[in-house]
Amino acid sequence: MYLFTSEVVSPGHPDKCADIIADSIVDELIMGDSKSRVASEVFVAGNHIIIGGEVTSSRQLSTEDYNNLVKDALCNIGYYGNSSFTKEECLHPDDVVVQVLLNEQSPDINQGVDQEDGETGAGDQGIMFGYADSETQNYMPSAITYARVLMEKVYEYAKVNPNKLGVDIKTQVTMDYGVKDNFEKCEPQKIHTIVVSAPCVASMGIDEVRALIQGLIDEAGLPSELYNKNDCIIHINPTGKYVSHSPLHDSGLTGRKLIVDSFGGYAPIGGGAQSSKDYTKVDRSGLYAARYIAKHIVASKLAKKCVVQISYAIGVARPTSVAVDTYGTVVEGLDDDKLSTFVMENFPLTPNWITKKFVLDKPSKETFLYADVAARGQVGQSDYPWEQLADMALFEGLLK
Repeated sequence: MYLFTSEVVSPGHPDKCADIIADSIVDELIMGDSKSRVASEVFVAGNHIIIGGEVTSSRQLSTEDYNNLVKDALCNIGYYGNSSFTKEECLHPDDVVVQVLLNEQSPDINQGVDQEDGETGAGDQGIMFGYADSETQNYMPSAITYARVLMEKVYEYAKVNPNKLGVDIKTQVTMDYGVKDNFEKCEPQKIHTIVVSAPCVASMGIDEVRALIQGLIDEAGLPSELYNKNDCIIHINPTGKYVSHSPLHDSGLTGRKLIVDSFGGYAPIGGGAQSSKDYTKVDRSGLYAARYIAKHIVASKLAKKCVVQISYAIGVARPTSVAVDTYGTVVEGLDDDKLSTFVMENFPLTPNWITKKFVLDKPSKETFLYADVAARGQVGQSDYPWEQLADMALFEGLLK
């Protein structure tokens, strides 16, 4: 055996609640003023939600506006005052107390971001990593892909059946690659272990809960060539019945689910979170650009797996470095040096270029919402603008 594991949490997890609230604020501000600058943090603890950080925007929000944003976000997640769970078992939005501690962004930072020539400097220094591999149809690693499939199945059931399950859900999938060489070649052999933890109403017994969730696992659409429930270790609520849940029983903070939000541990990650930040913050936009490049390299069959690192200096538009690593899987005639140079010569990767490429300054229900991205994961969803394979011909030209 050679095993690798990834986990996923649902939008109802306290950390994800914090991310979704933070990005609901980003959506509201940018839709009201496309030049809004946002770097806020959200802390959720019990019935208390604290919003802090920096905002500069012509779209002014009152304390009441922030209260409404928070409660609307919680209701959309599934915390809408479900009577099947008591106020001691689960968060009820009417009991939430919101504290707003926001300041304006430092003018010393802003002078480097909004430049006189119209260029936008990076909103911070830092490193970002984008990754792709050939294990799944959307060029994402298998363990996090299937953990997401399971989470989405159980979460959607919980939202439709609030009299049975709560929405604070975690899933985990362990892939068996057989031998290390198969891992290097992106060839998983089977799903080895599945873990699902989901809260239930107090009236349900643990056997009933486990039977229900096992049925959801079997119906989730896991690939039959990899999933055989008779040859798979399955843990469902392994500690027993799980009733008390939500941020009422666990604190949540923006930026604590970076592995869940990205590549499930298959690749390095940058040090900064994406949620809560506007598009000039390269922790966010740089990840999207790096994923876009890595996905194109794998989709155009230049390599079986690829990681792209981009780095920036605050106030400087062009990256300070770009590096491509294909883990030795690059096709004959190419190497990582050539790919790195190719990317630097063909993709400006400035905040302005990334913003225009993916329309990051125009979130909407018709395109994408940052709050939805916070709920579903920053990468790997085929409908995101940065997941579109719009430059395939350029990369395929390297094979000629």
